Amino acid sequence: MTPELPASGPRPDGSEVVRLLSYNIRSLRDDRTALARVVRACDPDLVCVQESPRFWFPRPQAAWLARSTGLMVLSGGPSASGPLLLGRLRANPVSVHDLLLPKRPKLHQRGFATTVVRFGAAEPFSVTSCHLSLNQDERYTQFQALLEQLDRVGARLGAVGGDFNEHPGDRGWTLLADRLQDGWATAPWGSEFTSVPKNPYQRIDAVFATPGIEVLACGVPDGLAGVRAADLTAATDHLPLLAVLRIPAAG
Repeated sequence: MTPELPASGPRPDGSEVVRLLSYNIRSLRDDRTALARVVRACDPDLVCVQESPRFWFPRPQAAWLARSTGLMVLSGGPSASGPLLLGRLRANPVSVHDLLLPKRPKLHQRGFATTVVRFGAAEPFSVTSCHLSLNQDERYTQFQALLEQLDRVGARLGAVGGDFNEHPGDRGWTLLADRLQDGWATAPWGSEFTSVPKNPYQRIDAVFATPGIEVLACGVPDGLAGVRAADLTAATDHLPLLAVLRIPAAG
């Protein structure tokens, strides 16, 4: 049985426990009402979305997703070529740092959706949603660019949720894991594999966090109360990844 997750919210010492969900939604091409039910059941404070609709009314569709899940759009979408950030009202945006990456011929445009947020009395931290290339060489340069992005935004702490199109132990994943905490490897909870929903066999989605953020739990919420197996397989071609992070008090 899946252990119960720590509740999100403020702690007496001024720290905050935050639920961060990372989810590739395949441009809302599948059962979008099932997808909205999955997100609501996970009860996230932040959502790192990959493959938000890019070509067909992207902003109204992002607004629909936010409205249907009780969240608000923080950044991303067209400004990041797909990655999108959603958050609760208690996620106070401090600054936005969306970035379009260099585009190679015949390959998809990629980008990062990044917002520095603050919860209550906790220290501000950056949150980034990303979806990296299927091309191995381009993907490695994007892993490097992701670390540069974390430095560029100016926040000491940061979290990244994404579809990395790579496996643990591969070159780019190792580059990231040498500097950041791999959520599942640090505090495994739920299930590990995120692809594909009907027969999960690989972990290509992850949540990473900088040192200074405490990872309390991370995994696929397939045993979480309210998350229905039928919705997980109908919603999209990835399983969601839920991380519970403790952000220290400011100062």
